[in-house]
Amino acid sequence: MNEKIKILLVTQYFPPEVAAGANRAFEHAKRWNQNGAEVTVITCFPNYPTGNIPEKYKGLKYFEEEVDGIKVIRTFTYATPNRGFFKRILAYFSFMFSSVIQSNNKIGKPDLVIASSPPYTVGISGMIIGKLKKIPFVFEVRDLWPESIIQLGQVKNKLLIKILEYIELMMYKNAALIVGISDPFVDFISSKGIERENIKIVKNGVNLELFKPKEKNVELKNSLHLNDKFVVSYFGTFGLSQGLETILRTAEILKDESNIHFLLIGNGADRGKLLALKNELKLDNVTILKPISKEELVDYYSISDLMLVPLRKLSLFDSALPSKMFEIMAMGKPIIHTVDGEARKLLERENVGKYVEAENYKELANTILAARNDHEWQTEASKNGRRLVEEKFNRNDLASVYLRILKQKLI
Repeated sequence: MNEKIKILLVTQYFPPEVAAGANRAFEHAKRWNQNGAEVTVITCFPNYPTGNIPEKYKGLKYFEEEVDGIKVIRTFTYATPNRGFFKRILAYFSFMFSSVIQSNNKIGKPDLVIASSPPYTVGISGMIIGKLKKIPFVFEVRDLWPESIIQLGQVKNKLLIKILEYIELMMYKNAALIVGISDPFVDFISSKGIERENIKIVKNGVNLELFKPKEKNVELKNSLHLNDKFVVSYFGTFGLSQGLETILRTAEILKDESNIHFLLIGNGADRGKLLALKNELKLDNVTILKPISKEELVDYYSISDLMLVPLRKLSLFDSALPSKMFEIMAMGKPIIHTVDGEARKLLERENVGKYVEAENYKELANTILAARNDHEWQTEASKNGRRLVEEKFNRNDLASVYLRILKQKLI
């Protein structure tokens, strides 16, 4: 067996973008290199979720660079904000075509290609690259497309849905290996007629060196005028899936609780709508900030007393294990979440989080009040969360498991 395997990783999201998919791709690639693999990443110019390409890359159609020892090839995509269905589709397809072309022109023959989806057009790229180079195609499924966009109501045309589901099945069948991120993925994908032995699970994890309990940054808390507040925070995407209007409706209910303040940091399709609703409801107990780097985010975690992990009320999300959960646990923060299914089982079993029915802002308000007053639970949940990620969700360990699976199955 050749221990030094050459991996081509195709992903539409990669740092300096701070999305969950970008972090997973970067951290796995970095650790695979450290463990003796040779990883090349093909991605687009960073623009998610604003649609703005940094000055360093503006006007370029192709660019090669090294990021922490990883060879990164950036290729053309139609850059657009993460809103507007048809413009986003154009962005997805433009990268699909350019990644195939550049991988054929600029990359030799790796041992395998991993395509990390969503968007699922990246899976098409990986499938084509695998066929052109006659190498195994690994389909990493981080979200169940097209199921997610169907349940979110973004696609309603029955013919289009059938076409998307046909392509989905074609990718599953052409993959030498499918890698999902939670156990229910196995049931869903195998229900499409795929052999369960061809599906492996490598769950999301966290960088324990970066995310770890930290003393409150008092200076930061004072600068935000939160020095005497119980801070309830959400950090992440402001998108269709999260249903963040629920947080603002909850804040409206808790307006008279003078020591409770909501802190939201992020960007996405619903940012404008949330800012407008905040103004409409005159919510002085809500602060909404633009996204920041992961390194800076650690200080904002330090001033937060309670973290929210919301998703909308859709059966699709029963299989979700949101990546932000692991950051929160690593920081030693208690959680209130609306994610039923596997996430609920995990957090309740380990006494890390409290479950609230999705989009039920009255129940969320009551649960926040109860959590604020339950100091014993806060302390216990904090300790349990950190212990859990150290034992089971260390990104270093998970990357090693992933690499071992690739070698055993494909090399």
